[in-house]
Amino acid sequence: MEIFGKSRRQLTLIYSLIMCIFLTVLIFVVHMTMEWAMFSEQAQEIQDAADSISDLRERYGQSENAGDESKSYKSTNDRLFFYIFDDDGRLVDFARASFRVEAFILDTIDAWSIEDGEIAVFSRPNELGRTTNIMMISKQLRISGINHRIYVGKDVTVMYSGLQKSTYILIFLGAVALIVAAIFGHIMAGRAIIPLKEAYEKQRQFAADASHELRTPLAVVMASADLLLMDNTITSPFLKQVIADVKSEVQKMSKLVSDLLMVARSDNNALKVTIKKFDLGEMLNQNVRMMTPLAEKKNITLSGKDITKVEIQADEQKIKQLILILVDNAIKYTPNDGTVTVAIENIGDSTVIFSVKDSGIGIAKEDQDKIFERFYRVDKARSREIGGNGLGLSIASEIVRLHEGKISVESELGQGTKFIVELKINFIEKK
Repeated sequence: MEIFGKSRRQLTLIYSLIMCIFLTVLIFVVHMTMEWAMFSEQAQEIQDAADSISDLRERYGQSENAGDESKSYKSTNDRLFFYIFDDDGRLVDFARASFRVEAFILDTIDAWSIEDGEIAVFSRPNELGRTTNIMMISKQLRISGINHRIYVGKDVTVMYSGLQKSTYILIFLGAVALIVAAIFGHIMAGRAIIPLKEAYEKQRQFAADASHELRTPLAVVMASADLLLMDNTITSPFLKQVIADVKSEVQKMSKLVSDLLMVARSDNNALKVTIKKFDLGEMLNQNVRMMTPLAEKKNITLSGKDITKVEIQADEQKIKQLILILVDNAIKYTPNDGTVTVAIENIGDSTVIFSVKDSGIGIAKEDQDKIFERFYRVDKARSREIGGNGLGLSIASEIVRLHEGKISVESELGQGTKFIVELKINFIEKK
């Protein structure tokens, strides 16, 4: 059934959404952890190099030993570099970086605004469109009594490129994992629904069997009540009232059994339509005439509006039942001295639209999507007083669906309700 298919899809979607959030958080945490670990390791190396070069320069000044010792750090890692400038901005010593990134480094030094001892990563795309990353630190030092500034850094492009590729791989694996999880979730949701589906099938079969078996005894009780009412030997008004009440309750029971049987047949796809041409306008007028005595009991004005002749091709009995359900529902939920109007809204080339409008209690917005569900009643206490069983609108919706039409509702609390039905003029049942 569609209800189980819909539930299965919803469970799969919820499971997939949870997995998506989990994988996203996991990938983000892994990426940030890798970046933090890489930054910490490289920053520590640069910090140690800057401290050592500064100590050597401050101790030996501009001697050759200081220069040789400083450049020894360069030989251990060819991506390390340093530049020393005096107060006048003249370059006094250096261990050059690669020519590929040196222009970028010098531009960064010219625009330097980072505090002493703080390590920062700078990025810029190169001529090939790839991103170059350098990590640098700046410190002030005194060489031979003169203030100088040293810039120490490292080309970390390879590390950040590797991190980026690792993140892309994680995203790809996460996407694969999400697809696998969605498939797994769909399978597991299907298995979880199997017991519910089996229980529902048993309940549905029981409703169909019980409804079928109850029709005969109810018919017997109805016939017996009719015979008793016609028996002239029963003269007691009390007994006659009891028999009339029994007949009334049997009629209600028979209607409920009939509705349940139709619902059960609908679930089993056993509902068939008998297509024939008939005048929808005449059927609407006939229904208005037939339901007028019921409306008059509540002093409700039941009328037709713009009902003209319009021949359609559909199941005559089911469309008659559809109209009866909507009009009966409107009368039930309209207070005394109200109005109910049946109208043909529009006649198109291929469709006809009719409506049933009342001045009743109305339906809240949050309930309008649920009123076509089986056994759903907006006000359960009031529905019991009126006599509703929550199946009428569900059956009406099923009849419209069988004819590939549309049914909708427009309503506001205290302002009445309007049901709008759109049917094909020439409906052809698909085999």
